Amino acid sequence: MHIKTLTISGFKSYKEAVAIDTFSPKHNVVVGRNGSGKSNFFAAIRFVLSDAYASVTAEERTSLMHEGLSSHTTLAAFVEIVFDNTDNRFPTGNPEVVLRRTIGSKKDEYTLDKKSATKADIMNLLESAGFSKSNPYYIVPQGRITTLTNAKDHERLALLKEVAGTKVYEQRRAESLRIMAETDAKRGKISELLDYIESRLTELEEEKEELKEFQDKDKERRCLEYALYQRELEEVGEALAQIENERRKEVHDANGRREMFNEREIEIQDIERQSSEVKHSLQSLAAQRHDAQSELTELTRRQAEVTCVIEDLQAAGARAGGRKESLETESKQLSRQIKEKERDLQMLMPEWEDSRNREVTEKRRLDEANARISALHAKQGRASKFKTKVERDNYLAQQITSMQAYETSQKSALQMSKTELGAARKSSGEVDAQITEVKAKIDDGRQKVTELAEDIRKLKEQHADLSEQRKDKWREDTKLESLVARASDQLRNAERDLAGMMDKDTGSGLRAIDRIAERHNLTGVYGPLYRLFEITDHKFNTAVELTAGNSLFHVVVDSDETASKVLDVMMKEKNGRVTFMPLNRLKPKNQPMPNAQDAIPLMDKLRFDPEHEVAFRQVFGKTCVCQDLTIAAAYVKSHGINTITLDGDKVDRKGALTGGFHDVRRSRIEAIKAVTTWRLKHEEDSKKSKDTKVEIAQLEQKITQISGQIAVLTGQQTQIRDSRERLQAEGTTLTREKEKLKERILKLENDVDELETELNGMGAKFDALNSELNTPLTAGLTAEEEGLVEDLGRDVEALRKTWAELTKNKSELESRKNIIEIELNEKLYRRRDEVRSKLEALQDAAGIEESTADDLDTHTRQLTALNSSIHTLTKRTQDMEKETEKLTTRSQDLQKSLDRIQAQQTEDSRNISRQQKTTERYLAKRQMLSNRKDECNRNIRDLGVLPEEAFEKYTNEKLDRLVKKLHSVNEGLKKFAHVNKKAFEQYSNFTKQRDQLLERREELDKSAESIEELVEVLDQRKDEAIERTFKQVAMNFEEVFSKLVPAGRGRLIIQRRMDQDEEADEEAEETQQSTIDNYTGISIKVSFNSKVDEGLRIQQLSGGQKSLVALATVFAIQKCDPAPFYLFDEIDANLDAQYRTAVASMIHELAESAQFITTTFRPEMLVTADKFYGVLFNNQKVSSIRSIKREEAQEFVDQEAQAQ
Repeated sequence: MHIKTLTISGFKSYKEAVAIDTFSPKHNVVVGRNGSGKSNFFAAIRFVLSDAYASVTAEERTSLMHEGLSSHTTLAAFVEIVFDNTDNRFPTGNPEVVLRRTIGSKKDEYTLDKKSATKADIMNLLESAGFSKSNPYYIVPQGRITTLTNAKDHERLALLKEVAGTKVYEQRRAESLRIMAETDAKRGKISELLDYIESRLTELEEEKEELKEFQDKDKERRCLEYALYQRELEEVGEALAQIENERRKEVHDANGRREMFNEREIEIQDIERQSSEVKHSLQSLAAQRHDAQSELTELTRRQAEVTCVIEDLQAAGARAGGRKESLETESKQLSRQIKEKERDLQMLMPEWEDSRNREVTEKRRLDEANARISALHAKQGRASKFKTKVERDNYLAQQITSMQAYETSQKSALQMSKTELGAARKSSGEVDAQITEVKAKIDDGRQKVTELAEDIRKLKEQHADLSEQRKDKWREDTKLESLVARASDQLRNAERDLAGMMDKDTGSGLRAIDRIAERHNLTGVYGPLYRLFEITDHKFNTAVELTAGNSLFHVVVDSDETASKVLDVMMKEKNGRVTFMPLNRLKPKNQPMPNAQDAIPLMDKLRFDPEHEVAFRQVFGKTCVCQDLTIAAAYVKSHGINTITLDGDKVDRKGALTGGFHDVRRSRIEAIKAVTTWRLKHEEDSKKSKDTKVEIAQLEQKITQISGQIAVLTGQQTQIRDSRERLQAEGTTLTREKEKLKERILKLENDVDELETELNGMGAKFDALNSELNTPLTAGLTAEEEGLVEDLGRDVEALRKTWAELTKNKSELESRKNIIEIELNEKLYRRRDEVRSKLEALQDAAGIEESTADDLDTHTRQLTALNSSIHTLTKRTQDMEKETEKLTTRSQDLQKSLDRIQAQQTEDSRNISRQQKTTERYLAKRQMLSNRKDECNRNIRDLGVLPEEAFEKYTNEKLDRLVKKLHSVNEGLKKFAHVNKKAFEQYSNFTKQRDQLLERREELDKSAESIEELVEVLDQRKDEAIERTFKQVAMNFEEVFSKLVPAGRGRLIIQRRMDQDEEADEEAEETQQSTIDNYTGISIKVSFNSKVDEGLRIQQLSGGQKSLVALATVFAIQKCDPAPFYLFDEIDANLDAQYRTAVASMIHELAESAQFITTTFRPEMLVTADKFYGVLFNNQKVSSIRSIKREEAQEFVDQEAQAQ
């Protein structure tokens, strides 16, 4: 074993953690300047291993910690030593042993292999490895050699005693002497007590005779008192038995009443629950009835409104229908009249045309005749007007030229009129086509409006149906929200009641478990135990609850890994505390259960998932339910199981019996059942409410879509109506344009006829003027011409008459035509247009007409639906009223039952109170009788040992005679009032005490002899230990000194008191018969140059020689008690070179079997060393140490030598 590594942190000059490389198991040398920290390095090892720093004060601990120049304060320091333990010298079984000591301002701690240990453990471990307290020289600090060099003889003797271990003998000898002194004191006290006892025994001999007479009378008294007490005891026993029988009967009755009381409590809870449900139903019905009444009122109001609207629509429809019929009749009449007039006009027009043509023809002939006559008359007049033919011809030529120019212009006008007439007729045809097209578009728009109105009506019907469905869903949603709110309130109340049955941390932990499992998707969290089972028979509720206890709230998980995950989250979020039941860790034993009717395994009354069976076996698997405690105790004894009664009284297999009153109103099972029931109800109603809201949203979406479609169709209908109005305006404009064109055509036709007639007349004039040019100028007309004039005059007259007749006929026909046309155009056509406009207005208001009809149908359907809804609501209201009456009756019945049961409970409570008072009286009476019984028994016991005759002597005596005899005996005892009634007892006690004291004194005498023998043995062993150690050290000293000084010789001489003034040369063997008290010191005699010289005492040596002798002494002591390693701090400082070489050689030799760590300033120690370390010191007063090479160590030593 040797030191392997060393770590120093914060200790003295070593501020930072300094880890020293692995030490050599042989010789290690540490070099460094003075003050660099070499001694602190050795102090660090002593700090852990030796007693030098065993008990340090707070100030001393502070001084051990680093105090450098930096502002940073060291709060703690430690030194850690790692030992190579391959030889198992430390009995730890580890190849390495790590010892650490840590100090702070308020702490001082040891650790062994990274585990906390006490100082005593560390010291014992070091002792077991060879670090002996009696030989502290395996560590030789700086100055120890000098101290040993200057030691006195008696100091060296004390050192030898310490090495020999005489402290143990001295401690045991001192302890033995202390015990012997105490024994002597006890023997003195015993002797004093024996003298006193002897004097008292003499006095008691005289009192014994008087006491004997007293005892005879006292025996009689005790016999009489025993008879009295025994008779009273029997009477009290009989009274107690009677009271006990009465109490048992009362207890039996009370148990029955308590069972009835508990059953009624459960019944009260059930009635209160039913009453609560009935009240909630009543509240719901009241709310529904109020809603239904409000809805019925609204429906009635709407019914009245719809009825009024229907009546208005019917009246409006009747008015609109009558007007339409009259307009249609008038339109038909007008159409018929127009057809008749048009037919008449068509029949008249050919006649009028013919008459007009004939009139034009006759007019043309008349004009021609008149023109010929005019020409003849003009010719007749020109004969007188012109003198010559030339003048006449010139005039005629001018007339012909003028007429030709006029004819040309008239022909041009005729052609223009014909052109305009053709264009007007063409425009009239185009206008007719446009009018036809507009009428077709108007009819198409009317058809589209009708179709859109039908679509809108259907959509409105769907809208109304969906609105009714939405109302029904609203009512259902209101009802469900009420149910959800009630379920939520009940669930909160149930959870609050359940939380009141567990501690706050568990409650918050269980609430956190559900959130964590849901948030982290932990499928292995099954929940608390109470959620995972059902009880098949409610009679076993109490047994299950009290068996499980707080295990009801333990959380079942699939594995401990899942539990760890949940716990980590709970620790981070600080969410309460829970107990987990990992199924993979539970290993319940299958306890054999009795196969009997009166012991039912509790597991058989539970229903649960087989996956969780392990958890239920862990909690309930060892428990059976029994009828009563007697049977339960029997099964516990016979089968080693736990048992419980239906009332909750438990008998544990370890012997504990638990029972008492269990308040069924605070049952955890019932609270758990309530939480489960209301949670399921809340979830179910919430799901229904969510589904209803989804359906309402879907209906609202459909209603919105239909409303949008209605708006779109209404917009299209409005657009079509606007377009139709524009078309109607356009048709009116075209009709007016047609009338204008018709008038223009007629005018143009007249103009053409007039122009053609005029042109024809002009031709006749041309002919006459041309013919006149070819005739000579005469004074008058020729006979032929005159005859012609006459013929023409007659023709003109005839033509005029004919033309007049034709004109008259044409005028009549034209008048008739005009009348017909005026009637058609101004009256019939216009009226027809007005009627048509009105009809079209009525038809164009198809939205109004059709909407009126549709509205009438819609409102009629609405009225029917409203009537149906009113009927349904009325029936529902009536049903709700009936249901309310039923529920009210039910509530009253429940209240009556509750009042009745509560009255019974109150009466039972009074009976229980009376029973408790009766029981208290029973208990008081029994206590009184028990006290009397105890008093009798105590009095009998106080009578002491009775004679045999006392049990039979006065058995049959009457009570009054016993009292008289007792009085007589007591009177006789009065004269012995001053007798020592305890004389016999005191005599006996003093005799016993005397015997015990004599025996004790004998034991103390033997003990004193044993202690004296032990002291002698200890003195002898101490003497032997000193002599044995001295011989060994002396022999080792001679051997070591001879090695260090081959030419010399050294001896240790023990000094005795008897030859203190003599100078004896005897060897150490001659002192065997001396005692330890005669040892006064150890002297040293050495010779450095001869092995036969007598030698010099150490006081006569030089300083270097004294140091060598001291080193030889240390090596000699170390050979007596070898240590696993040695620490030498500058032991060669005062040696000469040759002796330093010898010391280095010896250390090299000893390093084969032990580890050496030395410090030096001399080169001789470096020659034989195996490993070297240098200690450095910076400006901040911080030391450090590192491994160096031999050359670096030699260089450092050489520099130090030169510096010195």
